[in-house]
Amino acid sequence: MLKLAILGFLYDRPLHGYELRRHLAALTGHIRPISDGSLYPAIKHLEADGLLVRETEPGSAAAPRHTLHLTPAGRRALLDRLRAPEPLDISDGNRWTTLLSFLRHLDEPAAQAAVLRRRLDFLAEPASFYYEGDRPLRAEEFGDPFRRGLLLTARATTEAEVSWLSSAEAELEGLARG
Repeated sequence: MLKLAILGFLYDRPLHGYELRRHLAALTGHIRPISDGSLYPAIKHLEADGLLVRETEPGSAAAPRHTLHLTPAGRRALLDRLRAPEPLDISDGNRWTTLLSFLRHLDEPAAQAAVLRRRLDFLAEPASFYYEGDRPLRAEEFGDPFRRGLLLTARATTEAEVSWLSSAEAELEGLARG
């Protein structure tokens, strides 16, 4: 998720490390705080893979600043990841949010629609936070108002997402047909 977000933000424009961190925190920080211990090793790994480069600029004070730029390979890697996301990118809510945040960079409506279809297919599978054996339990089966509330909220959120995904997929398919 972190590497995808880094590539996505740098696809828009080159950023200094602290700017990138601020963007990442705005996207995912409320869910998973981004620490220097995870951000800078991820940047170094992407740099070692040839997906981004660091350019040194004179700083406004004494220290030089490093601006991160995507390489052509980094741009291709982002587009490949958007075109064919990992299964966890589709099923994990946090990773899905990150993927969806950058799906606009994939300017092929049919490919965008295919990604939305994968999420719709995932959401169509019966699921719950609670199970009896292999059977997902429904909100109406709980006397506990907290678990019932959690499941009712999750259901409403899923219904809203399915509605939007269906509409967006249809719009993209129309664009793809021309």
